[in-house]
Amino acid sequence: MNTQESFDLIIADCASLFSKKMIDYGSAWRIMRLSSLTDQIFIKAQRIRTIEEKGRQEVGDSIEAEFKGIINYSVIALIQLEKGFSDSPDLNNEQASKLYQYYSNQAKELMLSKNHDYGEAWRDMRVGSFTDLILQKLLRVKQIEDNKGETLISEGRDANYYDMINYSIFALIKLSK
Repeated sequence: MNTQESFDLIIADCASLFSKKMIDYGSAWRIMRLSSLTDQIFIKAQRIRTIEEKGRQEVGDSIEAEFKGIINYSVIALIQLEKGFSDSPDLNNEQASKLYQYYSNQAKELMLSKNHDYGEAWRDMRVGSFTDLILQKLLRVKQIEDNKGETLISEGRDANYYDMINYSIFALIKLSK
């Protein structure tokens, strides 16, 4: 299976999970500020790193589930970047699913462009490197948030969230081998 097909399968799985959670909880996530979403992603990435370092886990959620959570929270963060947070759950499942599809398609286009230029170098990387890169991206986003969303010469929060989506997908592809 090529990278594009693998991407599509993983995103379909994540989108299905997102949709089911929308049925269970609605768009309660709409009240979350970007800093809270960044922290939620950080918790997931830090858990992955801790499990990688310790070689075992005590809570049943798998590393794969955590990478899927990073994908979904990153998409939610991109939606929040566009729409801002809300005081109430104001998106229905159809609206949220369309936004999810839009941002996951944007991530895919970015991945395809970078894979073209980098020759799929990610295939020679270790899963732990993706975890570290995600944590680095999170620290960058936290700094940008501390700077009120402003950067002087660096890419913004959106680029970092897209990279976290794609690094998580690469990790899931490697973990499925």
